[in-house]
Amino acid sequence: MEATAELKAGQSRNLALATWTFAINFWAWNLIGPLSATYSKDLDLSASQAAMLVAIPVLVGSLGRIPVGALTDRYGGRIMFAVVSFLTIVPVVFVGFADSYPALLVGGFVLGVGGTAFAVGVPFCNAWYDKPRRGFATGVFGAGMGGTALSAFFTPRLAESIGRAQTHLVIAALLAATGVLMLVASRNSPLWKASKEKVLPRLMEVGRMPITWKTAFLYAVAFGGFVAFSTYLPTLLKNEYGYDQVAAGVRTAGFSLAAVIGRPLGGTLADRFGARSVLMASFASTALLALAIGMEPSPELPAGLTFTLMALALGLGTGGVFALIGKVVEPERVGSVTGLVGAAGGLGGYFPPLVMGAVYGATGSYFIGLLLLSATALAALLYTATAFRERRPAGRHEAPRPAGGKRSERTRS
Repeated sequence: MEATAELKAGQSRNLALATWTFAINFWAWNLIGPLSATYSKDLDLSASQAAMLVAIPVLVGSLGRIPVGALTDRYGGRIMFAVVSFLTIVPVVFVGFADSYPALLVGGFVLGVGGTAFAVGVPFCNAWYDKPRRGFATGVFGAGMGGTALSAFFTPRLAESIGRAQTHLVIAALLAATGVLMLVASRNSPLWKASKEKVLPRLMEVGRMPITWKTAFLYAVAFGGFVAFSTYLPTLLKNEYGYDQVAAGVRTAGFSLAAVIGRPLGGTLADRFGARSVLMASFASTALLALAIGMEPSPELPAGLTFTLMALALGLGTGGVFALIGKVVEPERVGSVTGLVGAAGGLGGYFPPLVMGAVYGATGSYFIGLLLLSATALAALLYTATAFRERRPAGRHEAPRPAGGKRSERTRS
């Protein structure tokens, strides 16, 4: 009874703190994209070089989630949130003062540390909520990816008003304050238990779980699509529609905000109707909307509506994936599974900007790149429809399970 009372009393506070921390780290993670036009102009970068600069933070932010998720199972979200926030300060300051393309690549690579905050928050928030509300909890936490919207909207404006270096120092100060806030104000769930297993054996164990790789593929499409758009959209809008850096930033912020709304909505709908249904709707919409974007709808309303619906569809998918994980994976393994699945999602966002830059450089159009996105979303739709099926006892809606699989994805301890 005491643990239950403590659980209810601390849920909202700790979920809010985790979401804030995620948002600030994601802002830091996405500092380069909103200023890509400035870097391209000042350093005379080609389309492929600009795409590489935008994509490079995604690499570490993706792969780094694997060990960070396992370390969260061992040390808890409170400590790991603070560690990630403090470590991200270093590359934020470095990038703020970098004045060459190689230096920006190095700084951007390390800047990816901020992206690993995602692998901390999912197990941290999961532990605070019962299974019927874990889709809601991870969806609300996932709204912290709105840090990309904050970056898209504020970073160009701050850079123009106070300077690029000073803007990065402001973000560094926010990261420092956030790390301290998590140490002082947050708590691990009373139901959370530290894993005593070594990190590598644990990762190998969850790597053998079929659900890990099934959801990794789905998340690579849903979250990877969001990351790719949110980081590369300023460049696309400049090349396709001629917007300046600030105008492109405002529109990218709107895109990110729509995805932020879609994520908790996807988690909540998955709690109610099942993750499979939510994911199929997400991927079907993404496939159609990618084709629509490839037709270069005219500004403002047609293009704006198409991009907004795309963001909403991708947000629904990201919420659906982790609603599924929260229901079928044992709590003490959620961090490790999240790390691997989150890495797949990040890597899903790493390659599309490179492809888009190469396609645009070769053809002067983004159509082929968007056609590939549509085909990938269609493949994810077909996979979801065939690999998962709903298991719905009378009067209840539950998470999908793999076709032909067991009732849960539990592994032996």
